[in-house]
Amino acid sequence: MNNLETARRRRADRARQVADVLRHQVLAGSFPQGQLPREAQLCRDFEVSRNTVREALALLAGEGLVERSPGVGTTVLTEKYAHGLHRLMGLGETLHSQGQITNDVRTAALVRPPALVAQRLGLRDDQLVVYVERLRRLDGVPMSLDLTYLPRDIGEPLLAADLAGQDIFVLIERVAGQPLGSADISFEAVNADPHTAGLLELPQQAAVLMVERLTRLADGRPVDLEWIRFRGDRLAMHGQLQRGAPPARVIGY
Repeated sequence: MNNLETARRRRADRARQVADVLRHQVLAGSFPQGQLPREAQLCRDFEVSRNTVREALALLAGEGLVERSPGVGTTVLTEKYAHGLHRLMGLGETLHSQGQITNDVRTAALVRPPALVAQRLGLRDDQLVVYVERLRRLDGVPMSLDLTYLPRDIGEPLLAADLAGQDIFVLIERVAGQPLGSADISFEAVNADPHTAGLLELPQQAAVLMVERLTRLADGRPVDLEWIRFRGDRLAMHGQLQRGAPPARVIGY
């Protein structure tokens, strides 16, 4: 690698570092007027060249987070909403202070579940479940596409409930007569299929945050299996982790 290539790589590395800090500031609302500092100020703040700052801002613009306009500067284009991971809550409970969550209920019916779904919910293969598909919006803007499976005794009463205006978690607790307890959850980034992209108003193949969550009642019974596709440009996950004692090492012989 020659000196020019090395310099370009270092500048790209530094641009990512600057972009990470600016992204955090944008998501934290550090620019309340929606206007980022001028390039010259950012150069001084980060002690980097103008080219590095421009590359960093281009990264954020590519994410759809900011917009750059000649004579105007860089402005926040899309607000991301914080989704906390410290408590087990539905989207409406989590974002109630940010606006109104509404649900377009696309499907709500008794179905025969795939074998994996029955297994995860602790059901026999011949037992029906309730399947609910919702497009969830915050103040009218699509936020997520939720595919939910519920055991029949829990889900069937929900078919007559206000699925459009309430979180399923609240309704489950009402039907079950006990609170939810815990959930197994996993995250991964996937490309949106054409159908999902159209519903979430995203470009085809845009990255979405796929969440798989199996939720249990306080007594340990699994009652809610969901696959949720979140718009990555509208939501940021936040949580706090505690470091406990490291696991014991197992030495093999």
